[in-house]
This record gives sequence, structure tokens and C-alpha cells, in this order.
Amino acid sequence: MAYEHILAENRNGVLVIAINREAKMNALNIGLLQEIKTEVESAQQDDSVKGIIITGSGSKAFAAGADIAEFSEFSVMEGTQMSASGHEVMNTIENSGKLVIGAINGFALGGGCELAMACHFRIASENAKFGQPEVNLGVPPGYGGTQRLIQLIGKGRALEMLLTGDAINAQKAYEMGLVNHVVTHEELLPLCTAIIEKVAGKSPSAVRMVIDCVNDYYRCGIDGFKREIFEFGRAFGTEDFKEGTSAFIEKRKAAFTGN
Repeated sequence: MAYEHILAENRNGVLVIAINREAKMNALNIGLLQEIKTEVESAQQDDSVKGIIITGSGSKAFAAGADIAEFSEFSVMEGTQMSASGHEVMNTIENSGKLVIGAINGFALGGGCELAMACHFRIASENAKFGQPEVNLGVPPGYGGTQRLIQLIGKGRALEMLLTGDAINAQKAYEMGLVNHVVTHEELLPLCTAIIEKVAGKSPSAVRMVIDCVNDYYRCGIDGFKREIFEFGRAFGTEDFKEGTSAFIEKRKAAFTGN
């Protein structure tokens, strides 16, 4: 599919989605986010896709915030609709049954930081910077930043970033637990690809179950422990369980199908 704001390429089973607005520091607009949502949703039905990488074009920015000019004249209703639509995009990424890694290749500010946090985890290049500077515009984050940042780095540190609007570098983000690895720009996509390849060798059905159970920990009114019990039991009825246990007993590599 041809897109206006992103590039999407299946590289031997690894779907690379690149934000393609390098001249604007890959700033996010509403149409761009919907394109990402469409591509992630399509990937769930594409058996050739083993995992997804979301990154930015160039070497300066993952996504340096939202496109402010697009919403500077919005009404209360339009602002609310914009936030709700953005939440749908982030939830689609977070709830993907296939691993989504954020390859943070530069600035990830505002909506860019929120997009990064919606990924299952993040790998950053050494020049990456993270921040939620929305208070400088007179608004709070609108795409889940107040919630996911707390989940990842804790209340105190999250509030400091959210209230000061200060950005942190890649090393600080690693120390806080916001990113899993910090590598050179050249190593960024190869490491993301290697991790997706490794996870692709596991049971696809079990991977989906793990993602669902972990996400349920943060869902209001949902008991993640009960979900784990349910998913563990349900796994016993899958072909992947039969194959995985047989392969272990027979001392061979399992050939999982995701069924």
C-alpha cells in the first residue's frame, strides 16, 4: 500500500515502518498516525510478518513531537477527538500480537515519545533524546504519555519529566528503564531485527498470550493473575504446546505454527 507519510517494507519477515517526514523532524500528524495504525493492523493478518520495527527516517529524529500547526486552532471538541484518535493508534500498537520494537534513532519528544512508549519495548541510538514537553504548549500529553511514562519509569521520575518538560538522553533513559538497549546508529536496526528473529523462533501463540497477560496488569478492573491462569490453561489446547513439549522431550528444535 502506498502511504503519504510513512514507508513500510517487509524485510524478510520483519516489517519496518519508517516515519517519512525527515524535513519536519518526522513530526506526527493525524494522517500519519492513522497510516501506522493501518499498517500494524494489517500485519496481524499477514503470516509473512514475524515482527514490527517502528522508526524514523534519517538519523536526527524518531518523531520530534506532533505537528503543532495542524492543531493550534482546534476547539475543545476537536482536541478531544484528536486525543481519542491518538489513543486508539497507541493501543493498537501496544496490543499487537506480534512484537513491536521502537527503534529510536534521534529525538522522541511529545507524541514521538508516546509513540515510542506504545511499542513493546525500545532500543535507542546513542543520539536519542526523550521528553514530554507539552506543558510548554499549555496542554498535558494527549496520546497516553501521562500513563505509560509512569508505568515505565515510576511516578516520581515521570512527574519530573512531565512537569518540567525536560528531555533526557539515551543513557539516562536506559538507566531509568525507558529503553532496553543503547547502541550506535549503525547497530540500531540490526539489533532490533535480531531480537525479532529470536522471538520469531518461539511459539507465536505463547508470544501473543504473554503480551496480553502483561498488558492486563495495567488495565483497570482486570486481574492479570487470573488472565495468566486462563491463558496458561488455554495453551494446553494448542498445537504449539504439543509441538513445544514434544520437541523438548525429543531434544530437537520446535517447529511452531502459531496454532
